[in-house]
Amino acid sequence: MKVPLSSQMLVFSKTSLQHRRIGPQKPRSIFFNDDVYVGFCQRGDVLEVTAADPGLGLVFYTLDQKRPEQPIFTRHQDTCLTCHGSSANEGLPGNLLRSVYPDEAGYGMLSSGSFRVDQSTPLRQRWGGWYVTGTSGKQMHLGNLILEESKPPEQIDNSAGVNITDLKGRFQQAAYLSPHSDIVALMVLEHQAEMHNRITRANLLTHQALYEEAEINKALGQPANYRSDSTTRRIQYAGEPLVKYMLFSAEAKLVDKVHGTSGFAEEFTRRGPRDSQGRSLRDLDLEHRLFKYPCSYEIYSLAFDALPGPVKEYVMHRLWDMLSGKDTSADFAHLAAADRRAIREILLATKPNLPAECRAAVRK
Repeated sequence: MKVPLSSQMLVFSKTSLQHRRIGPQKPRSIFFNDDVYVGFCQRGDVLEVTAADPGLGLVFYTLDQKRPEQPIFTRHQDTCLTCHGSSANEGLPGNLLRSVYPDEAGYGMLSSGSFRVDQSTPLRQRWGGWYVTGTSGKQMHLGNLILEESKPPEQIDNSAGVNITDLKGRFQQAAYLSPHSDIVALMVLEHQAEMHNRITRANLLTHQALYEEAEINKALGQPANYRSDSTTRRIQYAGEPLVKYMLFSAEAKLVDKVHGTSGFAEEFTRRGPRDSQGRSLRDLDLEHRLFKYPCSYEIYSLAFDALPGPVKEYVMHRLWDMLSGKDTSADFAHLAAADRRAIREILLATKPNLPAECRAAVRK
């Protein structure tokens, strides 16, 4: 599946399918690339795999860890979706990343609260129940923290868990493919996981709107291609959150430099593609924000390209409104003129099949 070893992250909170196998001494390892997520537990019953399917959105599989004659991936439409298709994801299949205050066994002390994590979450609320290798300077987080008793969040001091580059002594490292739980991989995962959620949401809500419109047109004797104002608004409702997220609206700001330990940052950045000036949407900033050019690299993905025509057209039209400077509303005020120009130029050079209106808008 071409999932890089450097992407390994280790989570020890009991917040997933095989929670009995997970704890601070036996963390669950997670690996990912642009389209696939793989979860592995020591002595686990199954290998867990999530794939971003271009038509269905996020799809969940397991692979039995007993050695059969012919390994078979089993698709799950119930067990995994109890959480991953819950109200936390608006009833749609999606990724869930959580930060908790873990006790010595890995259980979240829910009386202290927990956090649903994406790129907008302040670092001080991230990675509770996760091991984290790497430095974040003076920026605090909840990684590597284990609590002996429940405390109000304001009384928790995790200064000893920050800027850790070696997890030696916390678990048996030889049992894992890598000794790292890279801070940069964690940050990229948090962006990508919710980006896949937004793509899935735009995909499924648009398909639903178009199906219902076709049935209504048939019942009312309207032309098959009749587009009602109601359907147009539903498509906009599906697409606008994707536009905002892919341009990093409301992203949590960094106030100090972040460094990883596994080489993930360098490997991730090398995958390009690049324009004639050597720029890529994969270029990392890691001092003021996650990416140097704040537009999601998932715009190149099969899942994005497979969006239904009406919502993909809406998303690209809105994207170009921002990148051309036509829209300078508060949601996109974080994009300086130089950012907009650079992203526009990178996409024109590297993104095949851009809509004609995008290229025409630039020529004007």
